[in-house]
Amino acid sequence: MARSARSGNLRYALLSVVIAMVLWTVARGGSTHEAEYDIPVVFADLPDTLVITDQTASKINVRVRGSRAAFRSVPDMEYIENVGGAVQGRARYELDGRRLGLPRGVRVVGLSPAQLDVVFERVGRKNVRIRADVQGEPPEGFELGDVVIEPSRIWLTGARSRVLALKEVVTETIDVSQLQETAERDVTLSIGSEHVWLEEEQTITVKVPILPLAPPDETAGSPPKRPRAG
Repeated sequence: MARSARSGNLRYALLSVVIAMVLWTVARGGSTHEAEYDIPVVFADLPDTLVITDQTASKINVRVRGSRAAFRSVPDMEYIENVGGAVQGRARYELDGRRLGLPRGVRVVGLSPAQLDVVFERVGRKNVRIRADVQGEPPEGFELGDVVIEPSRIWLTGARSRVLALKEVVTETIDVSQLQETAERDVTLSIGSEHVWLEEEQTITVKVPILPLAPPDETAGSPPKRPRAG
């Protein structure tokens, strides 16, 4: 009889522990939780005729609050701002946390900044020459010939004011100090201006002629021979 009573007490004790754990889990899942996220700003439907040259923030800080259970469903977030109706100049956009599409049980309690200023500029294009950045001198006994770039010019596009200010783009540095024969290199370009890019990606090839120096003319500078008397 005593043994049966002890078994019953043990079962009740185990049941109590299980119930307590379930209640703790439910209470934990239902408790309020708060978190902050730094999320990128993405511009949608930017007109082909415009480029963004400045913005007050590329990321926004979002503070959200909700149950711990609901937080498990929070996706990776980004803030999408539709700029389809933009025109040249400066525009201001008020940020709205409802656009984040958070799950039920999670709400936005803070956005920083609360608004975003964006500068739009018209797109321009220009054809400019390519200059090879050749450094160093060939080794003794060699000289550098005329460098050939193919193509020699290229189209740029981007913010109109910055594109029109450019006269050339420069290749990556080519060091000729160790070259003893003609070399041909596929190179990258340095545009040197923000919000300007190549209109079309293409291979730029630089041919660097390395020529042997001609041997010195030993007769140069010698006095002319006198004719023999006849």
